[in-house]
Amino acid sequence: MHDYDHPGRTNAFLVSTFAHQAILYNDRSVLESHHAAAAWSLFLSTPGHNFLQHLEKAEFKRFRFLVIEAILATDLKRHFEILAEFNAKANEEDAPGIDWTQETDRLLAMQLCIKLADINGPCKKRSLHVQWTYRIAEEFYEQGDEEMALGLPISPYMDRRNPQLARLQESFINHLVAPLCNAYAAAGLLPGTWDDSPDDISPESTDNQNGDGSGNSVFSSGTATPTLSTIRGSPAGRKIFCLQSKHLADNHTRWVAIIKEEQRREEEAKKSRLSPSSPEEAENKTQNLTQRVPEERTTSPQPVMEPITEESPTNCQDSFTF
Repeated sequence: MHDYDHPGRTNAFLVSTFAHQAILYNDRSVLESHHAAAAWSLFLSTPGHNFLQHLEKAEFKRFRFLVIEAILATDLKRHFEILAEFNAKANEEDAPGIDWTQETDRLLAMQLCIKLADINGPCKKRSLHVQWTYRIAEEFYEQGDEEMALGLPISPYMDRRNPQLARLQESFINHLVAPLCNAYAAAGLLPGTWDDSPDDISPESTDNQNGDGSGNSVFSSGTATPTLSTIRGSPAGRKIFCLQSKHLADNHTRWVAIIKEEQRREEEAKKSRLSPSSPEEAENKTQNLTQRVPEERTTSPQPVMEPITEESPTNCQDSFTF
């Protein structure tokens, strides 16, 4: 039900253009409210769709409540609020820990789980992550095209004339995905295998893995190993190796390397422009500038993309046992 009937535009766009969904839901969690309402409408529209028809009325109402709460939790405007609440409950030094007998604690863990499922693209192996990255980038560019056509300011990272894919993904991982993933791992909720290698990671080196939403880079320490998570209350601070965390760290490293390469090329181009040139080169540059005709920008329809083959034990050699 999550993301059902998604229009391919952000909440901010729907609000700024007074879309009917924004009017209906009073500019608050517009997409998330629409996903839940549209999905439940479809679910209840035909008896054949209702696979919950044999539940007791109270059970059905409870299930519906949980689904709605989970979907609404994916609104990124609530991201840091939910993350801070979870860390205060599960990961901070004086945190009481998750009490699985308490409904509110179970709901909080469920909300974090669906949030991680929602934005876990960087936790996939590189080939899958890159495919999903290009898809979200094209969706962003299409919104940028529409914003330009409407005379609106183009949202950050949505101008196809100025692609900043690496910066987008590095920021997305560093500020959203990694803190969420690390918080979930520190609470002992991510799947993985016990790591019994010699303990060469000091407690200080894992301090930046708590995911406090502070904005500091969770991968900035040279000694930190995001793939290893110390589980709260585990015997002798044993660590868990998680494949998803490894993919996350690898993908972050890749995007950082691309950013550095882009910066290097920009610096070289800047030096080249500032360096003195011979009279012949200067004349050629002048001729090129005078002869250059601005090209009309058109948006051509994108080809249909091949479906993505998801990671599974049969097609991924890196799979592991839960």
